[in-house]
Amino acid sequence: MTATTYQAIAMIVYFVAMLAIGGWAYLRTDNFDDYMLADRDLNPWVAALSAGASDMSGWLLMGLPGTLYVSGLVEGWIAVGLTVGALANWLLVAPRLRAYTEVANNSITVPSFLDNRLHDTHRLLRWSSGLIILVYFTFYVSSGMVAGGVFFKSSFGMDYHLGMVIVAAITVVYTLIGGFLAVSYTDFVQGVMMVAALVMVPVAGVIRLGGLSNLRQAIAEVDPHYWVMWGPTTTLLGVISALAWGLGYFGQPHIIVRFMAIRSPREAVAGGTIGIGWMLFAVLGAAGTAVVGVATYHHDTNQLADPETVFITLGQLLFHPLVAGFMLAAILAAIMSTISSQLLVTSSALIEDLYGSFARTREEKISGNRMVLYSRIAVFAIALVAAVMAWNPSKTILALVAFAWAGFGASFGPTILLSLYWKRLSAMGAFAGMITGAVVVMIWGYASGGPGRIFDIYEILPGFLGNLAVAVAVSRMSQPSKEISAEFDAAVAASRA
Repeated sequence: MTATTYQAIAMIVYFVAMLAIGGWAYLRTDNFDDYMLADRDLNPWVAALSAGASDMSGWLLMGLPGTLYVSGLVEGWIAVGLTVGALANWLLVAPRLRAYTEVANNSITVPSFLDNRLHDTHRLLRWSSGLIILVYFTFYVSSGMVAGGVFFKSSFGMDYHLGMVIVAAITVVYTLIGGFLAVSYTDFVQGVMMVAALVMVPVAGVIRLGGLSNLRQAIAEVDPHYWVMWGPTTTLLGVISALAWGLGYFGQPHIIVRFMAIRSPREAVAGGTIGIGWMLFAVLGAAGTAVVGVATYHHDTNQLADPETVFITLGQLLFHPLVAGFMLAAILAAIMSTISSQLLVTSSALIEDLYGSFARTREEKISGNRMVLYSRIAVFAIALVAAVMAWNPSKTILALVAFAWAGFGASFGPTILLSLYWKRLSAMGAFAGMITGAVVVMIWGYASGGPGRIFDIYEILPGFLGNLAVAVAVSRMSQPSKEISAEFDAAVAASRA
């Protein structure tokens, strides 16, 4: 059999496994809470790897190794910022959010938690945050479909549209039928595939090169400054911007929703240990892949024309075609895990936070089974819209996606932290802060230069600080009710139990 045939077999096995997990989850999904949050019964291993897989996407296996391959460890500050941010997210947010969402009227989405936590009688928080999630994540899902189509085109020479449809169809099917449980367990499998592939490539590469000493010598011959994390072109503003990426974790709905689904606050702590362990192996594996790539290809464009394919090319060089096929599947796993998580969060924003809130305002009663049906229809509809947007990919979509991490981080991050740790946060304070964060990100992102090149700082940092300042200032104008104070104390006590 040819190498392409082996790789196709690996892809088929992977796709069948994902659909099988979706079918398994369908049989265990009985109500709306099951569909949206797996009835808060995720074990810490599944929650941790699911959060990691839905977070990293194809950047971990292609973007990061490619950047480090070209420029050396001087470009590793973003990875440092993300690792520190993920650790802080698990330590600060996970236990309290798990406890507080149950205390706050059993909230199953981020917008519903903010609404219930702050007793927002005007529904401003729920509707505004639901709309933000709906709009931004639809673009996010679209970008994932674009990545899927490009993956099949570059790896197998397949038509872009056919590859996109395959990725979209399989992801939609298991998400639609299995809900949060399917998304979490497929993410778990995908997370294992990703980290296993990222560990195997550098280990096999070092063995092929004859050991670590030969590796270091080869790197020194290509670029003696490769290991330096502060080079001639490194600036303080650049490092601050890279590290600021970590702030985004506090406000990413598709990540923090995993914290809400863990079995208990105590297991959220265990999940943090597992999650950070996974991330360290993954990031170090990506860096190791880049290092082995430099030693193997010596920046020779005849051997490696596209740096972002260093992981793929090394996999094909070092392993049997069938194993290399599963490594290709790991890249697809990174893409699909993110699409599925964002699809489900987007459908929850549409059905639970927008439609459901409107129905409750009109005092309409909707059965749990009907809400599950509506959510499945929403998954399909959102995927259809995203697919139409991805059919002819444009720079406009990709540019909007570049703002999404900063937008979510600056809009939701300070609000989540204050809601968990500051009793006096008010609904109007949270709303004003969210709007401030979103506006600052948009303005700062389009500006450039300025005094001391201040506008070159990544927009999430000023947006995050602006949200924080405005939320605190507005909230100080009022006092929390006795009911809000009692719920806050109950949630703090529950998070420590």
